[in-house]
Amino acid sequence: QVQLVESGGGLVQAGGSLRLSCAASGIIFNINTMRWYRQAPGKQRELVATITSSGSTGYADSVKGRFTISRDNAKNTVALQMNSLKPEDTAVYYCQTRGIRDYWGQGTQVTVSS
Repeated sequence: QVQLVESGGGLVQAGGSLRLSCAASGIIFNINTMRWYRQAPGKQRELVATITSSGSTGYADSVKGRFTISRDNAKNTVALQMNSLKPEDTAVYYCQTRGIRDYWGQGTQVTVSS
């Protein structure tokens, strides 16, 4: 059974930092591309960052230079370091991967106050 469990969300002032973590189980983690998505109230879910099995990364234009995705294959975890946070980064953040279907975590709330 595939499980993705996010942690690390919270309330932070604009300009601050948060580090999200996603723990994966039930998959051969080191061959999976891992992704972070976010969904703000009233908006569609959007892809924020991607990291492949080889460590190649990609980012949405809105977070480039501020967010960093990383993975630890020994611990089956993927992290999202978020710096210089803005109020528009407020959203529920989800960890995602793809196997026989898409798998999602339960999400973690990030709130950035102005």
